[in-house]
Amino acid sequence: MRYLAIDYGRKRTGLAICDRLEIIASPLAVIDTPKQFISRIIEVVSRENADAVVLGLPLNMDGSVGPQAELVMKFANKLKQHLQIPVHFQDERLTTFSAEQESLARGVRKKKNKRKPLDAVAAAEILQDFLDAKKNP
Repeated sequence: MRYLAIDYGRKRTGLAICDRLEIIASPLAVIDTPKQFISRIIEVVSRENADAVVLGLPLNMDGSVGPQAELVMKFANKLKQHLQIPVHFQDERLTTFSAEQESLARGVRKKKNKRKPLDAVAAAEILQDFLDAKKNP
C-alpha cells in the first residue's frame, strides 16, 4: 500500500510518500496552504497513486486534543469528502523538533536551515512512525 503523509499547517503543508512495500518514507514536497489547497492534495494523491492518507495529529504533550489538533481534524473531514481512500491519523508530537535535529545532524547550519523543507521532513517522520507502528503494534 502506498501512503501519502500530510503535515498540515496554516501557512505551509509538508508532504511525504512511502514505497509500495511500506518500508521507507521520503519527503515529497512542501506546498502553501491556500484556498485551493484540497484540490492540490487531490492532484498529489492521484499523481503518486496513493492508496491512503496519513495526517499528523498534533496532540498536546499530555495526549489531549488542543486547538491545532482540532484544526487538523476539521481538515481531515473536508478531505474525506473529496477522497475515496482512507484517511488515518498519526500522533506527531515532537516531529518538527526531530526534523530540525536531523537537519542539524546532516550539517545544515541553523541559519541556512529554512523552515520550508522541514515541513516535508516532518511529514516523512510522521509517515515513518505510522509505518513502524503498523509493523510493531
